[in-house]
Amino acid sequence: MGIRVCILSLILTFALTTMSGARPVSYTGGSTMMYFSDNLKESVYYHYSPSYKYSLGLEWLKDKVQNENYAYLRYTHLMNRKNTKNSQRNLYFQSGISSKGLNKNFIGMHGDWETRRVFAGFGLKHVQADVKDYTEEYIQLGLAPYLGDYGDLHTWILIKTKRNSLTNEWNSYPVLKLFKGNFMVELGYDENDEWDAHLMYRF
Repeated sequence: MGIRVCILSLILTFALTTMSGARPVSYTGGSTMMYFSDNLKESVYYHYSPSYKYSLGLEWLKDKVQNENYAYLRYTHLMNRKNTKNSQRNLYFQSGISSKGLNKNFIGMHGDWETRRVFAGFGLKHVQADVKDYTEEYIQLGLAPYLGDYGDLHTWILIKTKRNSLTNEWNSYPVLKLFKGNFMVELGYDENDEWDAHLMYRF
C-alpha cells in the first residue's frame, strides 16, 4: 500500500507541475488515458472519441472480485449535455464486453452537474460476471474552496458515498479532486474500501 501511495504522489506532482490550460473537456478526435483503483478493481483504460458524442476504448483490468485479469471493449455515449452561463451538466451511457466472452459484460450510467463552486455527480453500473452479478452505485457532492481562473489549478473537496450489491453496505469518505490543463486526479480513502483513485490525462 505504501508503494502505491508513493507512485500516485509522484504522478500527481509531475502532472501538476507540467500541465497548463483549461480543465479537461471531451472533443472530437481526442484520446484519453485513465487509471482506476478501488476495492473492486484496478485498471488502465484508453479511449478515442471519433465524435464528442461517443467514445470507443479498451480497458485492461485486474478484477479483485473474481481474482482474474482480462480486458473490456468499451463504448460510452453522451446522452445529454447542457451548458448555461453558470453551470454544466452531463449524462453518459457506458457499456463493456469482456475478452472472456459475451456473458461477461457491464452497462451503466453516470452524470454530473456543476457550477464554479458546487459539484454533484452519480454513477450506476451493473456487472454480469461468471460467478455472481453485482451492481455498483455512488453519489458525490462537493465544493470548490476557491474559484480559479483559466489555467489555474482547480480543486474540489468532495464527499463520496458508494455501495455495491456484494456487501450491500453504503460507505462514505472524503475525496480530493484536482485538475489543471489536460490532467485530473481524484483521490479518496475509506477504511473499509481502502484507496479510491482515478487519474485521467487527455491528449
